[in-house]
Parts: sequence; structure tokens; C-alpha cells
Amino acid sequence: MQNCSIFTLIENVAKAGEKMKELNHDILNTLEFNQVKNQIAQYLVTDQGKEELRYLLPVSDVSTITSYLEETDDAMKVLRLRGGIPIPKIENIQAHMKRIEIGADLNGVELAQISRVLTTTAEVNTFLEEFKEDETPFNRLYAWQEQLTALPALRKRLKSAIDEDGRVTDEASETLKTIRRNITRSEQSIRENLDGIIHGKQARYLSDALVTMRNERYVIPVRQENRNVFGGVVHDQSSSGQTLFIEPGQVVEMNNRLRQYQIAERDEIARILSELSAALVPSRKEIMHNAYVIGKFDFMNAKARFAKDLKAVVPLVNQDNHVYFKQARHPLLDQTQVIANDIMIGEDYQAVVITGPNTGGKTITLKTLGLLQLMGQAGLPIPAGEDSQMGIFNEVFADIGDEQSIEQNLSTFSSHMTTIVDVLNQVDKNSLVLFDELGAGTDPQEGAALAIAILDDLAAKQAYVMATTHYPELKVYGYNRPKTVNASMEFDVDTLSPTYRLLIGVPGRSNAFEISRRLGLDQTLIDSAKQMMNGESQDLNEMITDLENRRKMAETEYLELRNYVSKAKQLHEDLQEAYQYFYEQKENEFAKARSKANDIVEQAKDQSDEIITNLRKIQQQSGQKNVKENELIQAKGELNQLQQPEDHLKKNKVLQKAKKEKQFKAGDEVLVIPYNQRGELLDKIGKNQWQVQLGILKMDVDEEDLQAIAPTKEAAGPKRHVSTLNSSGPHVSSQLDLRGKHYEDALSELDQYLDAAILAGYPQVTIVHGKGTGALRKGVFNYLKKNPSVKNFDFAPANQGGNGATVVNFK
Repeated sequence: MQNCSIFTLIENVAKAGEKMKELNHDILNTLEFNQVKNQIAQYLVTDQGKEELRYLLPVSDVSTITSYLEETDDAMKVLRLRGGIPIPKIENIQAHMKRIEIGADLNGVELAQISRVLTTTAEVNTFLEEFKEDETPFNRLYAWQEQLTALPALRKRLKSAIDEDGRVTDEASETLKTIRRNITRSEQSIRENLDGIIHGKQARYLSDALVTMRNERYVIPVRQENRNVFGGVVHDQSSSGQTLFIEPGQVVEMNNRLRQYQIAERDEIARILSELSAALVPSRKEIMHNAYVIGKFDFMNAKARFAKDLKAVVPLVNQDNHVYFKQARHPLLDQTQVIANDIMIGEDYQAVVITGPNTGGKTITLKTLGLLQLMGQAGLPIPAGEDSQMGIFNEVFADIGDEQSIEQNLSTFSSHMTTIVDVLNQVDKNSLVLFDELGAGTDPQEGAALAIAILDDLAAKQAYVMATTHYPELKVYGYNRPKTVNASMEFDVDTLSPTYRLLIGVPGRSNAFEISRRLGLDQTLIDSAKQMMNGESQDLNEMITDLENRRKMAETEYLELRNYVSKAKQLHEDLQEAYQYFYEQKENEFAKARSKANDIVEQAKDQSDEIITNLRKIQQQSGQKNVKENELIQAKGELNQLQQPEDHLKKNKVLQKAKKEKQFKAGDEVLVIPYNQRGELLDKIGKNQWQVQLGILKMDVDEEDLQAIAPTKEAAGPKRHVSTLNSSGPHVSSQLDLRGKHYEDALSELDQYLDAAILAGYPQVTIVHGKGTGALRKGVFNYLKKNPSVKNFDFAPANQGGNGATVVNFK
């Protein structure tokens, strides 16, 4: 594996987004991209993951965007299947690794943090290996896993020597374990001595009956007037001077010895820490890269959890810049209150002009388009519907001013125009431009003219534009210019409030007259105002009103058609269900007829078996050779062919289709079609073959001969011994296992088995009867001696059962 420095990786990411960052640095703040990053930050648990997020920028390279989105998609799949990749809280170890590189020693806490990185590496590896065993497909996850280096020996050494809190454990070295044992013994001896004082006759000289520490030595509190009673060393006194903390003479030597052990412990810990620090040096690059990959996984986890909470999706990438965000929502708004809208640009039109009054949601729509595009180009999931499409733009420009915000200072005409001039100097055919209230802040006629000129210039440069405006002149512009469409935000005149729904193809209109009328303004005043309007404006408003009425009619017809389609679909499903019922009933009737016929044939077979048996007896008694054994077998086979196969389940196309869709698993109850018997799946033994428990038998059955059925409650009782048959080819095994069976049942099964083996054409079979008491073996031998079809028999070879099995050869 080729490792690389974390600085190199971060630098590559920064370079990928360099163009967008340098030319359009303010776009991230304008569209509040950094607020989205703050939302994601709450899901991160590692310092490296936070570093990954800090350097996150929208990029314009197709392959980079694709890989980012694939990583997000992988993480969302892991979250759905297993609750996310197991990443614990991990601190940044970059400084630690720098220090050991120059020969410094790490403390216990720092080594514990590195140990956590190695432990997490092993846990993540194990976690992802389970997905590999299940053959779960991922786009990028396994590639990142391959970059992890396990380092098991180093991990075990650190884990045994350093605990989670950074304390050096007793297992770090035998010397340390011995020293700590001596410390414990010394402390115990000192305490026993001092406990004897504070609980004995000398306790009256103490100000308190307790043992405490001063200067890392055990002492007792003695009254000032009794300082000479105990001898020893005074280490401290109380603030009043009435109590002295004295180390009695009888424990001075013990304290000295304890202190020596403590110094030895400190030196041994320092030696261990130095040794462990040095052991990390050869693997420092691998450890650093492990930390980087874990940070990547943490960041992927955060994106997946962000997507889950926002019900976000991974958008499809459309390199032709056909943007279609289905039911898009602004990620920073309350998701329970925000109105979702279909936002599209690029395929049928490259410019969208949104008109209508204030507070209708025009600016939010503009910001939603820009922010979701930036999020997509940064590899983040977007709050939109499935199959949403994003484009790839080299630049995203925005002139969005909040007219109620004095701090932004973007509501004056001059500030707007300064931004617009800068945009026009940089824009190209791969740019997305967002203008809020284009041409506002000046004379309406001049502003409208400027807005049209700016839109024409952007159209000439083939840029993608979404602009909002109040000017009625731009409503006509949307009809006259190619690749341009009008849009508006719906307004409910009944409630006098906006619905925040985006209407593509319908320009906005002023609702002043209607609102005034509903608020009680005299109709004569409204009529007078209408007469003052020029004819063009009135015609335009009438045209917009007519369009809105037609849209509502179309919506009504659409809903009505959907209702008819739904009813037709239901009728179709009912017919399909009725047809299936009819087909199954027909097959059941056929099955009953076949079963009845089979009963008749079965009676005939029994009679024929009796006849054949009598013929054999006559032949044996008379010594005639006119009737050959193979002729008798052939006659019996022909009689068996008279039986009608009850294959109605096999021919039932509906059930067969359901069977193909069913994925079998161990424990399922199935119908073994060739035998029309219920069984239980035990284990898959091949690509298309299962081992099935069929009554007392275990059989190897092809998957195409199995039919899934509803489980039934099994009767309680002791588990019976089973025999194994193989259903591939003739459905008769070359071996019969009689062990554990009653004597009469075993001989009856042996009789049936030999007939079946002869009909299958086997020259030789094996009967497993076990050793036991020998009764079953003797019964088998007696039966084989009397069977006219048996040529000879003998014990099986030692490696095939010895005298626990018998090999039978047929004539």
C-alpha cells in the first residue's frame, strides 16, 4: 500500500476546490454553505473527521464529485443496514507522531490515544469484512478499507501496557508489577503501624484519629503539646499551629523504603513509555494514514446521519447541466414547515424569471437552487426527492440582498450593480447565476430595461440564470426570449397569503385589486384605479389570470384522470387475482382426478407385485429359466409408468414464479416436488442444491425441485435417526442407513429399497446396519440370503464401515 501524508491529501482537496474558492469566495457565505457544514459537524466524533469537514469545498471536477457522492451513498447504505461504521471519539494524533519522529517520548495519555486509533482500525476492518463475506456491493468503501494497516502486534502491546485513561498497567513489565506489589505491601505495613497508634493508648495525644499524607509521606495529626511523644519528623502544621503532622519514628524507615519503591516505579514507567514511543517510530506513517482513513469514515458517517435526519438523497450527476431537484427543500429551514418545490433549469430553458410580490418565497427558491447545487458539488446529500439531478458548474454567482438587513448593505442600486458588473466580467457557459430583485433600487423603467439587457447578455454567454423581479416588463420577456421561462410563487387570494409553491410557466401577477376588494375597499375606487392603468398592463394581468385559471383546470383534470387510472389499476389487480384463483382451482381438480387414477393404478400395482412374486416362487421351485429376472424388473417398471405424475404444482406458473422470486434460507419449510412431500431446508451444499430433512431422510435436492410453503407447527417428540438419499439423477441413494430403526421397520424399508435400487439399475449398494448387538445385522443377512435378486454380499471394507455395513451385489 502506498501511504501519503495527511497534509498532501488535504492539499489535494484544497486544490480541487481552488478555482471556485478564489474566484467566488463570497458565494459560500451568501448561500450559507458554512451553516450546512455546521449542521454536519454535530455528527462528527473524531478530530480528523472535523478536519476533513473544515477543508470541505464545492469542486468542479467530475470524477472528484462522483467519488464524493459514491462515498456518501456507501455510508447511507451502511447506516441503513448496520447503523453506521463503528467509530469512537478519537483525538488528533498528528502532534504526537511529530514528536516521536524527532525522538521525544510520549506520555500515557498520548499513547492511549494512538492505541485507540489502532484498536479502531482493527474493529473497522472486522466490521467491513462481514460485509465482504455477505458480498454486499459498495462503490468506494472497500477501497478505503484496503488503505488501513492493521499492525496487530503493536496494537496488542499498547493495549496491554496502557489502559484507556493513559495509566501504565501492571502487565507492561514484570519489573513494574513487582515494584507495585512492594509498594502495596509497604503501604499496608505503614498503615497497620499508624492504625495501631490512632486506635491504641497513644490516641489521646492526637488531635484527630486519622492517617493522612504530607510531602508524599504518611503522617498523623498530633497536638502541639505532645510533639515529642512520637519522635520522628514534623512535616506540616495546621493554620492555627495547634496540630502538627508528624511522621512517627517507627515508620520513618518504612516511608523511606516506600519512597524508594515509588521512585523505582516512576523510573520504570518512564522506561516503558520511552520503549513504547520508540516502537511506534517504524510504523508512524501507517498509523497517521490509519487516523486519516478513520477520519474519512467518520466524515462519511456524519454525511449519512445528516441525510437521515433531513430525509436527503444522493443526487444523480448530469454533465449536461440539466438540473432537476424534485421536491427540493432548503436545508436550514424547519423541515416540518418548509414547502417542497420542484426546481429545474438547463434542459428546456437556461433562464428562469420569477415574478410576484414580496414574502412569497422567491428568494428562498433562489437560495435553495444555489445551495443544493453547492452541496452536491461538495459530495453532500441534498434534501430533495429520489432521482434528483444536479449539474456541474465551474462557477456559482449570486447577488442576493436582504432588503431588511442594514448590515449586509446590499439593498442599494449601486451595491447591486457593483456585484453584477463583477459577475458579468467572469461568467461563462458553465456558470450558474442567481439574481434577487434584478434591477431594483432605481427608476422602474430604467431598472426593467437594465434587467432585460443583463439577461440578454447572460443568454449570449450561454450562462444558466435564475432571477427574481417585480417588473411587469420581465413577464413579457419570458415569453419572447428562447430558452427562457416565466415562473411565479403561488398566492392564495382567498386567505390573502402566499402558499410558497413555485409555478413554472406562469408569471406572477399583482393581487392588489383583489386583496383591496376583499379587505373592503369600495368597488368604485378599484374600478377607477383599473382605468388609470395602461392597456398593456391590464392585458398582461388578464393574460396571467387566464393562465392561472387554465392551470387550475388542468390540475383538476389531472387529478380526475389519476382517479380513473387508480380505479383501472385496482380492477386490473382484481382480475389478475380472480384469474389466479381460477387457474389454481382448475389445477386442483386435475390433481384430484390424477390422484384418483393413481389410487386405481396403485391397486393394480399391488396385484402385479403379487403376480411377479408368485412367478419368482414358481421359477425357483421348478428350476425353470424361461422367465429372466431382468424381464420381471422391466415388467414392473412398465407397470409403474401407468401412474400419473401429480405435477400440478410444478405446472402452476403463478406458484413457479413466486418460487423463483423466493430466496431460500436454512430453516425454511419446502415442498419437495418429485415426492410431493413437505420438508425442511438444512444447508446449501452447492450453487443450486440444498440438503433437505424429509421425514426420517436427509436428501440432496436440486433447487428447481423445491417449492416454498407456509411453515407448520411440528409435533413434539424425540428426533428420529435419518437416512441420506441423493435426488440428483435417479432419486435413490447407493447407500441405505438402517441404524436406530426397529427390527421390523428396518427389514420393511430394506425390501422397498432393494426393489428401488434394482429398478434404478444399480449393480451394487451398501446397507449400513451398525455393529451394536448384531441382531439387525443378522436380520439383514437372513433377508439377503432369501432375496433372489441378490448375487452375493459381504462386509464393507474397513475404511467404509467394516462389519457395521454390508455391500450387496445384484445379479
